[in-house]
Amino acid sequence: MTQLAQIAVSTTNIALMGTLGMRQVAAGGLALVLFNQIRTMCVGLITASGNQIATAVSAADKRGEAPDRQIRDLLRSSFLIATIAGFLGGAALAGLGWVLPWLGQDPEVLTDARPLLLALAPGLLPCLWFQVLRQYTVGMRRPQALLLVTLGSVVLNLLLALGFIHGAAGLPALGLTGIGVATSLVFLITFGVLSTMVRCDDQLGRTLPLKPLPVRTATVRAELKLGAPIALTYGSEAGMFSVLALAMGSIGPEALAAHNVVYQITYIVFQVAIGLSHGASILVSHTVAREEYAHARALARLALRYAAVITAVTGAVYVLAPDAVLLLFLDSPDSEALRIAHTLLLIGIVLQFFDAAQNIGTGLLRGLKATRAAFRLSLFGYWGIGIPAALLLAFPAGFGAAGVWLGLTAGLATTAVLMLRRYFTLLAEQERERPHMLPVSLSSGC
Repeated sequence: MTQLAQIAVSTTNIALMGTLGMRQVAAGGLALVLFNQIRTMCVGLITASGNQIATAVSAADKRGEAPDRQIRDLLRSSFLIATIAGFLGGAALAGLGWVLPWLGQDPEVLTDARPLLLALAPGLLPCLWFQVLRQYTVGMRRPQALLLVTLGSVVLNLLLALGFIHGAAGLPALGLTGIGVATSLVFLITFGVLSTMVRCDDQLGRTLPLKPLPVRTATVRAELKLGAPIALTYGSEAGMFSVLALAMGSIGPEALAAHNVVYQITYIVFQVAIGLSHGASILVSHTVAREEYAHARALARLALRYAAVITAVTGAVYVLAPDAVLLLFLDSPDSEALRIAHTLLLIGIVLQFFDAAQNIGTGLLRGLKATRAAFRLSLFGYWGIGIPAALLLAFPAGFGAAGVWLGLTAGLATTAVLMLRRYFTLLAEQERERPHMLPVSLSSGC
């Protein structure tokens, strides 16, 4: 539910861009793709903190101790990493607008995209602080406040975006750039609200540190050891989508607009998969700490079944009522962008299942602390298979925009199969090692 509420913000933004025109959809969608590229990599650096908190809680429960000190230590480390990443990522985002002309993008599209990138850049810092608290609440298995705040952000973003686009309620009329200003403000406000709610929670407030210091270097190194491969995995995936968005831009503004719209639609399903991935990942951390390997396998199968049902239901909607879905974002029923979007939406039925499956695979491997394996497999699937296939099918083979998405589907399918296979293999290896430890445990218990 939190992920669906979160994606409602960016879906609303794309819909509002559609009211401004096709060029604004192309420019705004490109800016959001680049923002998501940097944000997901920065979020990856702190994502493992949720698993570390879950492991610390389980280990402390096993020993009959309180994990308060370890949790505060992890949170201080996460906030430090998030702050540094937020400053560096925001600077990179602001500079991207001046690099894009070298990558074959339409000059008019870039004129609209640059100020939007500048407006989004300051929002990265509170966005990452929010993610630290998110991992904390999920790791402690108390995400209710997170859901309430994220739901509220949907309404707040809509009101602020409308105000800044059209200059309502005394706000300046900023057009497309107003969406970026609204988004950054929403990130700041939601972080403040979630922070207050967490501090007021009896369980969460007890272990939330009041001061940012001291930060233990060993904890920062341990978190980066797990988080850096996650960031690279997320960056690898987001990078593939960014490269393919640039490929769409080189085909034409209509192809880029269609890509942005259908990507946003399938991204809704992907957000559900992220929720399943986070939940399964945390539960795997708890389960493996208790050496319940059959339960860990069942969790993986259950998450995949949920993903299959969700993608089947949404796929049926794409087939039965494509215009009802697409015309929420595109203003003309007779445009070339809509024709391309129809084709991409059909490919998206298959794509979104593999996209969900590979994301669940990433979360499962994170639950086993196998973040390096996830990165290596994603690198091969996305960049070894996905991008070459997409570029070959789009240009030499002449399939255009459809070829990009067919190649993208191949890359996601390869990654999903490899990650899930690795997860079940690692579980089997850990289970085989378990009997060798039992005699020691039994003797020490006697």
